[in-house]
Amino acid sequence: MVVLNKIYTRTGDDGTTALGSGERRPKHDLRVAAYGTVDEANACIGMARVHTGTAHPEIDAMLARIQNDLFDLGADLATPETDQPPAHEPLRITAGQVERLEADIDRLNANLSPLRSFVLPGGSPAAAALHLARTVSRRAERLMVELAERPGERVNPDALKYVNRVSDFLFVASRAVNDNGARDVLWVPGENR
Repeated sequence: MVVLNKIYTRTGDDGTTALGSGERRPKHDLRVAAYGTVDEANACIGMARVHTGTAHPEIDAMLARIQNDLFDLGADLATPETDQPPAHEPLRITAGQVERLEADIDRLNANLSPLRSFVLPGGSPAAAALHLARTVSRRAERLMVELAERPGERVNPDALKYVNRVSDFLFVASRAVNDNGARDVLWVPGENR
């Protein structure tokens, strides 16, 4: 259980932060940047939910689950895997979370017409906000992949799959809230030459 009685601790005043393992790392560390960007994506989803709430309750419920899962993902990233037995069982993203997200993507995608061009962010406020969340989740994914490739660093493979699916979900959800794609703004290559 998480208990936050005091918001400021002054322990980070030296430019470091504690991982879930207790290890301290610089705040610019790639692992910290990765889970910080996951947090940014979560905040963007929160902004998108301002627009999906009552207008798209099924999608809003899916987004609420994703927000909770993104906290799980942050906890996963904040607790690096090691060869040492952990003092407590760390929270990890699971294959089941990936599968649930894939089922949600398939459910929404079934109602969409096939695309014949790339989609520009926009159409409706909800879609624009979902596209913003999508781009931030893609940035989190890039950081996670970079982290996984660093010597001595490990990233849960299911966490990588999950963050990849999040951005896919957000793309499909943006089309769904745009009247199942009818209000999508399509890219016209070279239109303004």
